Amino acid sequence: MINLPLMKVYLDNAATTPLDPMVFEAMKPLMLKHFGNPSSIHGHGRAVRSHIERSRSKVAALLKTSPGEIFFTSGGTEADNSALSGCVNTLGVDHIITSKIEHHAVLHTAELLAQRNRLKLSFVNLKEAGQIHLEHLEMLLKIPSKKTLVSLMHANNEIGNLNDLEKIGTLAHQHEALFHTDTIQTMGHIDLDLSLLPVDFLVGSAHKFNGPKGVGFLYVNYRHKINPFINGGAQERNMRGGTENVYGIVGLAKALEIACEELEVQKAQIKKLKKYMIDQLMKKIPGVQFNGQCADLNQSLYTILNVCLPPTSHNEMLLFNLDISGISASGGSACSSGSNIGSHVLAELNRDPKRGAVRFSFSKYNNLEEIDYTVAALSKLMRPK
Repeated sequence: MINLPLMKVYLDNAATTPLDPMVFEAMKPLMLKHFGNPSSIHGHGRAVRSHIERSRSKVAALLKTSPGEIFFTSGGTEADNSALSGCVNTLGVDHIITSKIEHHAVLHTAELLAQRNRLKLSFVNLKEAGQIHLEHLEMLLKIPSKKTLVSLMHANNEIGNLNDLEKIGTLAHQHEALFHTDTIQTMGHIDLDLSLLPVDFLVGSAHKFNGPKGVGFLYVNYRHKINPFINGGAQERNMRGGTENVYGIVGLAKALEIACEELEVQKAQIKKLKKYMIDQLMKKIPGVQFNGQCADLNQSLYTILNVCLPPTSHNEMLLFNLDISGISASGGSACSSGSNIGSHVLAELNRDPKRGAVRFSFSKYNNLEEIDYTVAALSKLMRPK
């Protein structure tokens, strides 16, 4: 038991972020006043349709692309599934190249497509800290195929490693392959210019940048046309049947607008918190290490810190004990939190299973006092009984 004055500390922002109050205010009229079905041709419907299209234009402008390349979805998982399935079923992809530390939205989808469609699935080699081995990626791209798809995330959701989208996309295109990237963790946190990036498919999810849950989007470069994600309606320009999540879409656009406007200020603030936490952990917990490249502020996403703790008897109950102290953190991806299987990312990096692992992830709403409290709680847990 940790005898500290109890605080409530939320450090699981890679799982989901708090809703920005300004986003809620933008969504309220669509919940209470503008209730028409956007597919209806009467005034009530047309008014709501205009909100969707203005949101689409706003997202496109922030990412420096065209509104016709943005398709709203129920979130990042649907967007990833739609991109991979569309490439196989519409564009003739018979070879998928990915990594074994991708989010399961990509990894499991690629495995299922390979099984169902009898296509080739290749995994690019990883370096010791989980970096993509670009020389091996180039070797895989030389394997003969009708069409190859490279699917590699921008930032790993567990260890924060950043991939170079410019290098990967350029390499893929040199070999006439398609490039899909999951930017769920970096959208709204790193500047993304789709007029310059060699990317064919890209995804975002609102609740990772202080927007609402249950809404995301898929970017499809204008050079490509894939089959509808969901059939049964003409919504999203015949690509996704079903009445749109209107207030979610408006909230997504507003959240991304705020995130882009505040990006440099929030980046500096959160980077300071992350560095402070690294320094304090190293001072107060002998033998502490960090998984992946997350402790390198120049090579990792500034919002994620994956802590590798010394072996102790407390490690199996680590997250539970942190929760008792009012601290919300994660052992890996929130999407697999209901499973008793450990992190596939850390397993692939051959991390010592006797060492504890906690992913702390930060947002603009965190502060130094919360970091001090968390480090003190963690330090006390690491002391021998």
